[in-house]
Amino acid sequence: MKHSPVANIEFIKQVNTASVYRLIDEQKQISRVALAKLSELAPASITKMARQLMAAGLIKEIAQQASTGGRPAISLTCEIEKFVFVSGKLGRNNLTIALHDIAGTKLTTYRVALDTAPDNNVIPFLLAQIADFIDANINTDLQRLIAIAVTSPGLIDRESGTIVYLPKHNLKDIPLGSLLTKKFSVPTYIANHTQSLSLAELYFGAAQDCQDSVLLSVHDGVGSGIINNGKIFTNHNNQVGEIGHIRIDPLGLPCHCGSHGCLETIASNEAILKQITGLINQGHETSLTIEGLTIEGICSAANSGDELAVQVLQRVSKLLGQAIAIIVNLFNPQKLLIKGEIVAAKELIFPIIEHSVQQHALGSFVPNVVINEAQFQNEPSMAGVALVRKALLEGSLLNHIIHEYDNS
Repeated sequence: MKHSPVANIEFIKQVNTASVYRLIDEQKQISRVALAKLSELAPASITKMARQLMAAGLIKEIAQQASTGGRPAISLTCEIEKFVFVSGKLGRNNLTIALHDIAGTKLTTYRVALDTAPDNNVIPFLLAQIADFIDANINTDLQRLIAIAVTSPGLIDRESGTIVYLPKHNLKDIPLGSLLTKKFSVPTYIANHTQSLSLAELYFGAAQDCQDSVLLSVHDGVGSGIINNGKIFTNHNNQVGEIGHIRIDPLGLPCHCGSHGCLETIASNEAILKQITGLINQGHETSLTIEGLTIEGICSAANSGDELAVQVLQRVSKLLGQAIAIIVNLFNPQKLLIKGEIVAAKELIFPIIEHSVQQHALGSFVPNVVINEAQFQNEPSMAGVALVRKALLEGSLLNHIIHEYDNS
């Protein structure tokens, strides 16, 4: 379908305005003259776009002390405090909601167990919790809500904002984005949590120095987010990277997906706890006890030399390495980042994972990949931050804020 000349002009304006805003955001303080040089746009265009961004309250002028003692230079900087957004994670067991300013800085956070949801109906519960959080934490006289982002495990269609399938809560084809937009009248961003967190690692974390990386999340399940050429690797319905359902042990335990021996039945937190509990019940000697058993406790015991904990984590690491080798063979990433509670035993597990990758991945690919821990281990709202910042700096959210001002 061909676009009209007017539509093309408007698109170019949106791209250029986003480019100017992004430069101001990156530089923190910058003059119009410097903006023109860096953006390669005409000074008159810079003046016009700066005026538009200032009118919408997105940037402001600040006077810089002149080094020669003459008239102070005027620079532009982003307005931070007045614009805020909500970033939430709908997890398997908990709901986390956080408030961030437009720069991504976290202002406050809240967490609630999902088993408190009436009749286990998590969507109405989610909407009510976000509404209460907004009422309690946003000063509407000083702050303006610009977006809501929610990430979740499971299959998510990012384009339509739909939860396609989230088995833990028996959710299928839930148009969460539309529900949130209807209730709160702001743009919404719904996506798979691990995919979004891989984008956060690229923007702000341990993958900032490379364009091709994979985030492996080992938590209640096992998932991955793949960054290829600086973008989330995805397909027509945004459903890729289900590494947790690679069959590692054909004779293994049944998985909720219907298969047997999936990586998730071996390396997820639940699977590790089941393995340790079963071995304790069989009478194996260990300092661990079934009561109050946690992944953190298992890692601590392994770090202290507990033989049972060491053996279980060694097996888990070896099989994780085999799955990672498959990813390396498929995508040849520069970095493989691991997120999860088991990273507390990194001195034990990382060498085993690396050795397993060396055994099973292509020899020419192995030297290219660095295996390391992810930066964002316990910051679930950073996944949504990446989605909002992407929409802002690429122009769609920025354009919405500007148009909303123009129509007010």
